[in-house]
Amino acid sequence: MKLSKEPIEQCECICVHPDIIRSVTAELPKEEDLYDLAELFKVFGDSTRIRILYALFEHEMCVCDIADLLGMTQSAISHQLRVLKQSQLVRFRKEGKTVFYFLADDHVRSIINQGMEHIQE
Repeated sequence: MKLSKEPIEQCECICVHPDIIRSVTAELPKEEDLYDLAELFKVFGDSTRIRILYALFEHEMCVCDIADLLGMTQSAISHQLRVLKQSQLVRFRKEGKTVFYFLADDHVRSIINQGMEHIQE
């Protein structure tokens, strides 16, 4: 992602448009919802978690398999899965002594795919 070093364009006069402000204010989500959304996007701010999600796009996996795939310790993967689970991005199921993780729903795939499309434009 390239960041532009162009100067930010600003108004040359101070003129508030109350009708626009009222219209936008009426459409803004509640502050707590915006906070929750910002927290969700923070979860996507870690490349290890993104790699885990991409792996789970393909198949449900246990911690051992994810650790081997990504060349990381099981402890490190478990920590990242805990964050993903708390954010309701992954779920798990137990089969005997093995715990398999999978994407919580199709929204996760959509969010990642839209982000990828955006950076590839």
